[in-house]
Amino acid sequence: MNIHKIATHLNQLDDNTETGFSFDCTPINGDIDVLQVEIVGREEIPIFISISDNQILCIAYLWGEDEVKAELKTNMMDAMLEMNIPMPLSAFAKIEDKYVVFGALSVNSSLDDIELEIVTLSDNSLEVISEMDSYLN
Repeated sequence: MNIHKIATHLNQLDDNTETGFSFDCTPINGDIDVLQVEIVGREEIPIFISISDNQILCIAYLWGEDEVKAELKTNMMDAMLEMNIPMPLSAFAKIEDKYVVFGALSVNSSLDDIELEIVTLSDNSLEVISEMDSYLN
């Protein structure tokens, strides 16, 4: 599996797919190839996909450390931990000064599984932002 195969698959989908979404994919070249995926018609929270030898990693960046109300940071972290288990196919993490939600799949996952992960991660991102709004500036 590689990001170009994923991009080709996603770019050819339309609203009549099982998930009901179409996608706009942009490869980002660098030390590690990354695919930026946007769900057409949805609030812009792109999903970034990278592939290693043993996993496909999908990441959505939520907000920066500077956007958190300092006096509520501990409460926010507790709320994120409580939300982690019931949030399907996703988990929280922090990359440098950015809070993210991510999902990982096997490199043997089907293209349909990857599509489902992207949509689920996007759904979770929107829900998290809504739920955590009171902790943010």
